[in-house]
Amino acid sequence: MPGPTAELAVIGGSGFTALHDDVETVELDTPWGPPSGPIQLADVDGRTVAFLPRHGPGHRFPPHRVPYRANLWALRELGVARVLGPCAAGSLHPDRHPGDLVVLDQAVDRTWGRPDTYFEGPTVNHVSLADPYCPELRSALLAGAADGPLPVHDGGTVVVIQGPRFATRAESRLHREQGATVINMTQMPEAALARELGLCYASAALVTDYDTGVDDDPGVAPVTQAEVFATFEANIPKLRQVLLGALAAVPATRSCACAAAPGGLEPDVPT
Repeated sequence: MPGPTAELAVIGGSGFTALHDDVETVELDTPWGPPSGPIQLADVDGRTVAFLPRHGPGHRFPPHRVPYRANLWALRELGVARVLGPCAAGSLHPDRHPGDLVVLDQAVDRTWGRPDTYFEGPTVNHVSLADPYCPELRSALLAGAADGPLPVHDGGTVVVIQGPRFATRAESRLHREQGATVINMTQMPEAALARELGLCYASAALVTDYDTGVDDDPGVAPVTQAEVFATFEANIPKLRQVLLGALAAVPATRSCACAAAPGGLEPDVPT
């Protein structure tokens, strides 16, 4: 008999471990190993939505160890075509405050050593990532955040660092001077892998801190892990409200170009 399926998915960030109370749990394996944890399926306004905590139960995967390939592959196996991947982020500008939501439109990848592609050979596919976030899903996130509980900013560049350590002051200053809006550790390779699979992907970054502080306010201390987790957890009910609104705003059919990105090529499956 065919197994369960889902139309949409949410990958939860730091401390965000459930989208809905009434769920069915599914455990999957993939050619890339198991995903971060069991996948929760819930009915949201008549559509089945899959939810997967990015860092797994108990936050057991640090950013550089998250099984990104398995996570996206497992969602696609369930039939998911569109993924929302909210995340925690540090602000690189004094006008993006903790508690603000930034609907990202660009990314800079500063990670290294992470398995970051499905096309390991012999199939070769150079997928375009000029615009890493799906415009339709970005519009849905903005609709879900409109008049909502969190101040929202339309557009912003996230610089994705390797982690798990936070940035030095010099690194933070360099990222800011190069035009980054927020800093995060998990948006890559997640967004790139979604594109390789032809999935729509978008993210809203919840600002949890000011990274290394604010240059013109020496009273603002550099970020700590406790601060990130506490701010994110305090805002999870508000973020959940935004996401439920965004899911309701996702159109029934896709009219973006995300599905065409792989060019009909199927990734090589490891043996």
